[in-house]
Amino acid sequence: MNRPSVSEVSSGTVLPELRVRVTRERLVRYAGASGDFNPIHWNERFARDVGLPNVIAHGMFTMAQGARLVGEWAGDPGAVIEYGVRFTRPVVVPDTEEGALVELTGKVTGVDEAGVARVTITARSEGQSVLGKAVARVRLAD
Repeated sequence: MNRPSVSEVSSGTVLPELRVRVTRERLVRYAGASGDFNPIHWNERFARDVGLPNVIAHGMFTMAQGARLVGEWAGDPGAVIEYGVRFTRPVVVPDTEEGALVELTGKVTGVDEAGVARVTITARSEGQSVLGKAVARVRLAD
């Protein structure tokens, strides 16, 4: 995919939706890659003992899916020059083949004179927002 250009993008441009299935297996793989082996991400009994409804996805895994949404749209992950979120609610991952579904959307809320788009990202699981104030800045092609 080519990077979107300044002439193609304006405030209101909607990014293609990204739907991500999060399974327990995926969480274990992410734990291995990230080094975060906190049992709330793989042990249901432990998660419930500390007051969680079930095993939850790593916050950074969820955040990374927002970066993936924007990076894929930009056609170059290196075009994402800034990205930040607030974690509003965990993604609860049941022990099923389907796991949990995270649905991500994005919308350009402005383009500055330097050709940098501001993209607001929405991430939802079970109908509820799981990331707040999720905003990326993306350098567009000339």
